[in-house]
Amino acid sequence: MPSHELALSEEVGEALAARRPVVALESTIIAHGLPRPRNLAVAEELEELVRLGGAVPATVAVLDGRAHIGLDKGQLERIARDDDVRKFGHRDLAPALAAGASGATTVSATAFLAARAGIRVFATGGLGGVHREWTETQDESADLRLLAQTRIAVVCAGVKSILDVPATLQRLETLGVGILGYGTDRFPGFYLTSSGEPVDWTVRTPEEAAEVIRAKEALGGPESALIVANPVAEGEQLDPALHDRVLGEALDECRERGISGQAVTPFLLDYLMRQTEGASVEANLAAVRGNVRLAARIAAAL
Repeated sequence: MPSHELALSEEVGEALAARRPVVALESTIIAHGLPRPRNLAVAEELEELVRLGGAVPATVAVLDGRAHIGLDKGQLERIARDDDVRKFGHRDLAPALAAGASGATTVSATAFLAARAGIRVFATGGLGGVHREWTETQDESADLRLLAQTRIAVVCAGVKSILDVPATLQRLETLGVGILGYGTDRFPGFYLTSSGEPVDWTVRTPEEAAEVIRAKEALGGPESALIVANPVAEGEQLDPALHDRVLGEALDECRERGISGQAVTPFLLDYLMRQTEGASVEANLAAVRGNVRLAARIAAAL
């Protein structure tokens, strides 16, 4: 019978008990976001970046019906190499635990489990959001509602640029999810430094971001996330003209082939990767690295 209690690694458990900085990391990028063997190398690199920033990494995953907060080397290798590792959002957690299943956690599942463990900062690449043509499909990522109900600071490079960014920002406002631009007054565009959309509040140091988190915790009120939107460096972004051209082609192909629902995002991301000859993946990884570094510094400042 699988246990439904959170399994904290010894290192993460000790750090939380001693109120030392901890940064949560999702595992979907390891299991489903990158080719092997690069996925394992990136997973280990991201954990090391957290350590270099003065915090303890807590990669989150579900293994054999147990939610793990912090993975050892063997568990990280299993997530990277096992073909049977599934992809779990927040809604999948209860059936997965009951069935003794194994899976990598998405943004929504990672944020939920990390917050339950008492972790205050989570680093990821880009969030999900409102899909283009929402008025026809009503397609919106589960990330948004979960973040509206989960008190955690999420350091990310905005939302995936294949989405409807203005509509996503409107939805986040409606849900009461706060957004800070880190060193920018424009919302980042995931692969791109800027989406062109404004943000209302800007912080310029990890200490300023930490102070906002403290103020939010002191105020109490609704349990909702705080997004720290950290743009990828201009020198590491995907060429904006290439991005716009290829994304336009991908959207046209999507419509022509009748691809809809959950199949849209994987199709668009794969199309971008192939047509930019991998440049979109490199921009994504540059963003993730920057977010992990910043998250560690914010956690340390807290």
